[in-house]
Amino acid sequence: MHNRVVITGYGAITPLGLSIAETWEAMVSGKSGIGYITLFDASLYAVKIAAEVKNFNATDFIDPVSARYSDRFAQLAMAASLQAFEMSKLKIDDSNKWDTGILIGSGIGGMTTSSAQMGVIKEKGPGKVSPYTVPMMIADNAASRVSIKTGIMGANYCMITACATGTDSIGMAYRMIKYGDYRAMIAGGADAGIMPLGVAGFVQAGALSKNPDPQKASRPFDAKRDGFVVGEGSAVMVLENLDYALSRGATILAEIVGYGATSDAYHITQPAQSGEAAGKAIELALTGIDRTQVGYINAHGTSTPLNDSTETKVIKRVFGEQAYKIPISSSKSMVGHMLGAAGAIEAVVCCETINKGVIHPTINLENPDTACDLDYVPNKARSQDVHLAISNSFGFGGHNAVLAIGRYRNS
Repeated sequence: MHNRVVITGYGAITPLGLSIAETWEAMVSGKSGIGYITLFDASLYAVKIAAEVKNFNATDFIDPVSARYSDRFAQLAMAASLQAFEMSKLKIDDSNKWDTGILIGSGIGGMTTSSAQMGVIKEKGPGKVSPYTVPMMIADNAASRVSIKTGIMGANYCMITACATGTDSIGMAYRMIKYGDYRAMIAGGADAGIMPLGVAGFVQAGALSKNPDPQKASRPFDAKRDGFVVGEGSAVMVLENLDYALSRGATILAEIVGYGATSDAYHITQPAQSGEAAGKAIELALTGIDRTQVGYINAHGTSTPLNDSTETKVIKRVFGEQAYKIPISSSKSMVGHMLGAAGAIEAVVCCETINKGVIHPTINLENPDTACDLDYVPNKARSQDVHLAISNSFGFGGHNAVLAIGRYRNS
């Protein structure tokens, strides 16, 4: 018999706010977190907009020493993790420190640090490189920092599956609890890729929107979409074995009821247009679940021409005529593409949708695309009772990951 896995806390640092409460309120209002780049001088770049986290001061969340010797992505992860801990009221001590694990992923890791230190080599020579460079730039720095901050001594992992990282991290943590490896896991994703090399690389790959208007650039499923807007941030969840959560009197926010992951085996950046593997990931997440119960889909919804039309095709492939009855929305229309954190914040959004009875809109959906003809909740939030939601994540390299999240029932 497998363990049921519940969510007892979550935290988020996003382009819309420094907490999930701020982020959710802005999303429901249809507010965009996208603006002109301020983290570096982008005057010579073809793209000058991004979804930055605003007014983030790491020392408001963590001690100055940890902040100084951590890359921005790890700072964001620590802040979100401590929020999740506070919400869950989980205390780490000798009774559970070995039975709790960490799985926090990052798509690109400490690129801010690696890029800055390459500049130091160029300007001052290799002898001036910081001795903290390596731990700051490797992708597991976020998970390791969270372990040190919380005292968790179980397994400490970092997942890297491009844009599916956050979803896969939560999905694998779910499995580790379901099959009895751990009774609690801290899981999520973090990225901070709004820096010269990151933006330049995405521009050269032809992935970013060239729309000069920050408020209108991210427009998933719209006929005039022309690319995604790079974002940054972190979202982290506390997952627990149901029995353990109940034994300590935890407030249960939602339940993870399924997870599916597949690979396109097709192309390093483009989704397989057949939708076969992505559809299989959804089917795996819904194993043993009546598909007609799905009341909301948080789409990958990147605002790129290929992704949005392919994802529409995938949803139709899995749900048939029911696809036209399921509300779908893209969080990326407001927070941009948070890379390795994207799937994590979108899983949190599914929990908020279930608990608040509101589906946030897909903003900037003004020009219907005949290839994207489903219900994307355009421009205005909708009140709706949702008992079961799925969150799709499809990443570079052909990674497909899907979570199924349901309202908690005590039977």
